[in-house]
Amino acid sequence: MSDRPFKQAPHKLLVIPGPIEVADEVLFANAHPSMSHVSPEFIPIFGDCIRMIRFVRLPPTLEVLYTDDAQPFLISGSGTLGWDQVAANLVEPGEQVLVLHSGYFGDSFADCFETYGAEVTQLKAPIGGTVPLADVEKALRERKYKVLTFTHVDTSTGVLSDAQAIAAVAKRVSPDTLVVMDAVCSVASEQILFDDWALDVVLTASQKGLGAPPGLSILLASQRAMGVWAERKSGGRREGSYYASWSKWLPIMKAYEKGTAAYFATPPVNLIYAFHASLCLITGRTAPSNSPNATPLPLQDRFALHRQASQQIKAAAKALGLKQIPLKEEEAANGMTALYFPEGVGAGDLLPRLGGGGSLLRGAAWGDQRIGHMGVSVVDAERGDVERVVKALTESLEEVKGVKAREAREAKEGK
Repeated sequence: MSDRPFKQAPHKLLVIPGPIEVADEVLFANAHPSMSHVSPEFIPIFGDCIRMIRFVRLPPTLEVLYTDDAQPFLISGSGTLGWDQVAANLVEPGEQVLVLHSGYFGDSFADCFETYGAEVTQLKAPIGGTVPLADVEKALRERKYKVLTFTHVDTSTGVLSDAQAIAAVAKRVSPDTLVVMDAVCSVASEQILFDDWALDVVLTASQKGLGAPPGLSILLASQRAMGVWAERKSGGRREGSYYASWSKWLPIMKAYEKGTAAYFATPPVNLIYAFHASLCLITGRTAPSNSPNATPLPLQDRFALHRQASQQIKAAAKALGLKQIPLKEEEAANGMTALYFPEGVGAGDLLPRLGGGGSLLRGAAWGDQRIGHMGVSVVDAERGDVERVVKALTESLEEVKGVKAREAREAKEGK
């Protein structure tokens, strides 16, 4: 067997807002030999993942999200399973939920709540905007809501909501309301201070900023949220879901964190190994295989690199005459960029050329393209992924414009 580090095969650069490129170490870990989920070798790996995903207050840290005592739930499923966990465990039929809508995923989360019988009110921002804080305060004063939820970064628009400000308004105006943040497209690319901002639930998934393959739903619940769930349970009112029930999953999480195995449903063992490898890279527990002597990258530096890459791509797009969907620069995400296509150019014109050039981007609902720039593509400068994206976008757009100009000339000449 070769002693050389594993290197994944050449492939098209994946620069959509999730799934994203994964590091060689992560892909190699995903190829771990098949193993029992209750084996002595696997138990500490799962336990480490539970510990590392927490947020702690003070640097230096080996955790991702900055909390002292929030309860993690790592369950096989997509990020959408986090919605079901919130709706099934924290909200009962007929209770009021306030959803702040900054894109497609606000509608989807509202639909999930309604599926479980909640009464949902949506505050909708204009496309590319966020809900004004004054509107949030007004709504909270007019009615008592069990839960307020918002999407930190809505992948459909690239809009970044001010989580700290939203949570502060809720705490001041309606302190009993639970604050739930959909952070599928923001964890590990945007700073989140769970305890300091008084968040109650943060839900995310493995395939975006956390840099692992898809398939793992990741949720953290505050002790206050766990208390709300426990009160429901003690009152004899069952959760609205079987698979998403915290009654089923809490003993599993606690057992693995303490170093023992427990069973409700089989966890995705290989994916947990991959997730563990990614968390070790993110937290600096291990150095990248291409730089084994490198100094671990502090989380604050990781966030700074995401801001730098974001600014580079957005500046290049602006120079090419492309307009961002977010209406304000300060409300544009750092882990992705959402751009309108130029006038007269559609997805069918641009995206195939980008794909043919070795980069894979994504089109979306409002005649736009979305570029993901998070994880290893951002923190490993030697890869040159950001530069490749800018080059591909520039060359493809120039080619499209050339074709359009030629077609216009031929039409004018009657050919």
